[in-house]
Amino acid sequence: MQCVELLRQLADEGEITLPQSQKRGLMTAESRNKRAEERAENLPAPPEVITKVGSIGLEVAQAGARLQLLRAYMKKYHILGDKEVFGEKLYYFITDESNVDLGCMIFSAASRVLEDRERWIGWNHSQRKERLFLIVNQSRYLIFPWVQVRNLSSRTLSIAAKQLPGDWLMRYYYEPVLIETFVDTTFYKGISYKAANWTLIGHTKGRGHRDQYHKNALSIKEIYMYPLRRDFKSILTGKKPYKAVDPDVF
Repeated sequence: MQCVELLRQLADEGEITLPQSQKRGLMTAESRNKRAEERAENLPAPPEVITKVGSIGLEVAQAGARLQLLRAYMKKYHILGDKEVFGEKLYYFITDESNVDLGCMIFSAASRVLEDRERWIGWNHSQRKERLFLIVNQSRYLIFPWVQVRNLSSRTLSIAAKQLPGDWLMRYYYEPVLIETFVDTTFYKGISYKAANWTLIGHTKGRGHRDQYHKNALSIKEIYMYPLRRDFKSILTGKKPYKAVDPDVF
């Protein structure tokens, strides 16, 4: 599906011309968006405000009803909506001990180029090209509007940092060594990331993935990083070998 989405985007931008689909029932971008909007509109009414929870956890949203529900929540409540994220990805529900959904988050492939990130790591072009896959991007984070629990956001970030490597290992047969994310300071202050010991390392250029003319088309965002192991810079720069797990082990 990621390949199909990329081809559709290239066609929309006039870069390629796709042949007429030979597969019946293949959804267009318009029909997919309409279905997503219908799911968002049919979400259950928000419950009463939640101000206290006990223990919390992360549930991987598998393909099917749970993933559709997660994307419907993103569509309705996240500032970026339900835009497709690219590359390897994991979808999570944030739940309490009674299995009540409190929010959700998405991890996906790292940004292709970030000048401040490369400087902070000490990367050159070839090192970045060879080891970019070892960084994961927290591309979406949503605490539902009716969930107003003190410190919930930073607690969830800490849990995610511990759980993500193992879940990524089971899905993709290797563990990432670093998480990145972006905070749009037009709307947010990054307080939860600071409280969870993420490091502010710089700012984006506001160009986005599709910038071709080096112009600021998007808002400039703060870049936060969270190392998943102490030797992450040595691994990312090739000073220390990194061994992916043999899939035959599973």
